[in-house]
Amino acid sequence: MLSSKDGKMIILSSPSGAGKTTLVKKISKEKNYKISISHTTREPRANEIDGKDYFFVSKNKFEELIRENAFLEYANVFKNLYGSTKKQVFAELKKGNNVLFDIDWQGTNQIKNQTLNYDLLTFFILPPSRKVLHDRLISRGEKNKEVIEMRMQQFEKDIQQWKEYDFVVVNEDLEKCFNEIIGYIENKINYNKDIIEDHIKMLI
Repeated sequence: MLSSKDGKMIILSSPSGAGKTTLVKKISKEKNYKISISHTTREPRANEIDGKDYFFVSKNKFEELIRENAFLEYANVFKNLYGSTKKQVFAELKKGNNVLFDIDWQGTNQIKNQTLNYDLLTFFILPPSRKVLHDRLISRGEKNKEVIEMRMQQFEKDIQQWKEYDFVVVNEDLEKCFNEIIGYIENKINYNKDIIEDHIKMLI
């Protein structure tokens, strides 16, 4: 049964490189929300720390957790597995903490399709342009041209999911985007779908 003392589940999704991870970290720091740390089978990037950014595990370990029904959601993204464990998430929600998820639309759909006794808000983050998205992929340390091209191709598929989310924002200015997200969480303000639809057409 939903309690007013329980925390909210807040999902941020985006095409790879649109800035959702930066936003999740900023929201967590400034609003003291807890981040759901995902398990993943991919290799850590140079600046990532095990247990802080992700729990880096083998494919065998991940599949073992799947068999144990340990995940609230999991997905295969760019040939790597990612998942959020129920134990970690529910423990924080029961303490009254809001929990942030940095996950893609596959994981979002899995959570939405479950009967959960917690409030859920979902956000989809868009880049201001394709060029900015491409530049961000490079600036975060991705040097493999084949991987960048694969992510840019996936981009057009990912952005088609925007209508499945409660709220959509364009991450051109980090501070503005942050304030829009917090405004929705705290005040339930709405957004202009026509403007977003026009922006999607420009991106495609």
